[in-house]
Amino acid sequence: MSSELKTSIVIPKQGTTIRRKKFFTRRDVAGYLFSAPLLIGIVVFSIYPMIGALILSFKKSSQTFEGDWAGLNNYKYVLTDSLFWQSIYNTFYMGILSVVLGVSLSFILATLIHNISWLKWRNFFKGVYFLPNVVSLVATSILFSFLFNPGSEGLLNYVIGLVGIEPIGWFTDPKYARFSIVIMTLWGMLGYNTIIFIAALTSVPRDLYEAAEVDGANWLKKWLYITIPYLKPIIIFMVIIGTINAMKRFTDVWLIGGTAGNPAGSLMTAVLYIYRNGFLSSQMGIATAASYILFFFILVLTIVLMLTNRKSNFD
Repeated sequence: MSSELKTSIVIPKQGTTIRRKKFFTRRDVAGYLFSAPLLIGIVVFSIYPMIGALILSFKKSSQTFEGDWAGLNNYKYVLTDSLFWQSIYNTFYMGILSVVLGVSLSFILATLIHNISWLKWRNFFKGVYFLPNVVSLVATSILFSFLFNPGSEGLLNYVIGLVGIEPIGWFTDPKYARFSIVIMTLWGMLGYNTIIFIAALTSVPRDLYEAAEVDGANWLKKWLYITIPYLKPIIIFMVIIGTINAMKRFTDVWLIGGTAGNPAGSLMTAVLYIYRNGFLSSQMGIATAASYILFFFILVLTIVLMLTNRKSNFD
């Protein structure tokens, strides 16, 4: 009898034979050993903190699990706090603009670069647009603090001053601060998205374009009716990833606007709100409740985007 037959159980049922494999066999030992560090890491650093945060969200806790039960009071406090809803508005404002503009511009750039016939120029533009992606977010924030300096010594204000425009408070005026963050985000994310889209464009079958050319389609119709529908799953994927990253925005607004999200709270994001309550005010119960409310928003957005992707039918 072979070793495979020894590790299986034959259960006759209504004239048929069902072979059920054991959960743990000798041949699986190596696989379990290799995957054990990753599984332990997921349990210790992901699942355990999630469960701990859920417990803390129902307690009057400062830092530990020893506080009294608060029931839903932490969630009620967060949902009735005007600062929380301002942080949600700021997060969605900067997130939606960053994702919509970032994905659209990077897709257009990828199409243009992909159609360059000379390989050297194609690789040159890939490197130019991907270069900002290797710069850390801290360095990017410092760089744009100089570029967007509100005084006339700021590079951007100096340039617009040459045509007679008064200096703008890019990071100091609430009217411009959020959009300035969007511009900074686009500079950083454009290269990564462009490289992903260029790789996806190579997977579009040439037969589709050739058939469209026989029917008299120009480049615009081929782009609208072949390229975009064929790459719709990739576009949705980039939107989902961009949305999740936008909802987690913290480092850049913290470096530029401080813990108060200045100017006038226009840079207060949801994660910055969580950080203030958890680590500055020692209200860990409120911070974890806000974390789970933010998780709910991200979950709903992701499900909606995935349902949109399921409707994608391209034959």
